[in-house]
Amino acid sequence: MKLDLNQIKQGYSLELLARQLVEGFITGMHKSPYHGFSVEFAEHRLYNEGESTRHIDWKVYARTDRLYTKRYEEETNLRCLIILDRSPSMYYPAETHSKINFSVFAAASLAYLLQRQRDAVGLCQFSDAIEVLTPVKSTPTHLNKVFTLLEQVAQFRKPDHAVQTNVARVLHEVAEKIHRRSLVIIFSDMFDSGEDTNELFKALQHLKHNKHEVIVFHVLDKSTELSFEFQDRPMEFVDLETKEKIRLNPLDVRDHYQKLVGSFHQEIKMRCNQYKIDYIDADIREGFDQILQTYLIKRAKMR
Repeated sequence: MKLDLNQIKQGYSLELLARQLVEGFITGMHKSPYHGFSVEFAEHRLYNEGESTRHIDWKVYARTDRLYTKRYEEETNLRCLIILDRSPSMYYPAETHSKINFSVFAAASLAYLLQRQRDAVGLCQFSDAIEVLTPVKSTPTHLNKVFTLLEQVAQFRKPDHAVQTNVARVLHEVAEKIHRRSLVIIFSDMFDSGEDTNELFKALQHLKHNKHEVIVFHVLDKSTELSFEFQDRPMEFVDLETKEKIRLNPLDVRDHYQKLVGSFHQEIKMRCNQYKIDYIDADIREGFDQILQTYLIKRAKMR
C-alpha cells in the first residue's frame, strides 16, 4: 500500500495512518491466495497427540470438529525492538525528508500490528548515539508513547551542524542493553561514518550472537542513491552529515559511483545472508506491504 509521505507534516494522526495501512494490508491479504499465516492474535494452536487434554477448548471442538488447545500470553507473546536511524542522511531528500518519513510510517504500522497481536514493542532512536530507548511493552498507553515519539521524529528539523552516524557503535550498545531474546527490526540507510565497514557487520553479528532475530530494512531512494539518476547538468551535492559540498556533472561520475555503492550494497546483503539476518531493500518509492509481510513471516517462523 502506498501513502503520501508528507501526510504527517499536514497534521494527520500517525496512529490513524498506521491503522489504515495495516487494515488495508490485511484486507488485501484476505483477498489473496497468499495468506498462509495469521494476522490476528493466535489464541489457539492445534492439539498434539499425547499432550495433556487440560487446555483443550471444547467449544471450538464443537464448532470445528478439530482439537485446539488454548495458548497463554507467555507462550504467544513476542518481544520486538524497532531501531530507527534518525541521522541527518535519513532526512534525504532535503526538500521532502522522504527516507525518514517512510521509516516513521513503516515503524508505526509495525508497532500497531504488534500491539494488535498482543505482542510487545519498544522503540530505539539513534543518530551518532542512542537518543531514545523505551521499554518493550504491549499496553495501549505504551503504544501511544511510541506514536508520539515517532511523530516527533517526522517533525524534527535536521541539525545545521555536522552529525556523523555511528551505526556500528549503536548496534553494539543495543545488543548489550536488551537481555531477553527479541526480534530486532532496523530501519537505516546503513551509512556509517566509520571507515572500516567490518565494524558494522560485527555489530550485526553481535545481535545474532546474543540470540536475537534481526530484520534489516535498508532504506534508500534507489533511483538517486543507487542508480544516481540525476539530470545531465552541473549540480551541487551536499553531504547531509558533514555539510561538505561538491559541484559536478552527475554523468561524469555515475559509472564510478554506481560501482562503489553497488559493491557496498551487495556486501551488506551477503553479510546478512551469512549471519542469517533478514535483509530487505526498502525503496521509499514503493509501498509498505513488503514491510508488514516480512514481519509476519518472521513472526510465524519464531513461534
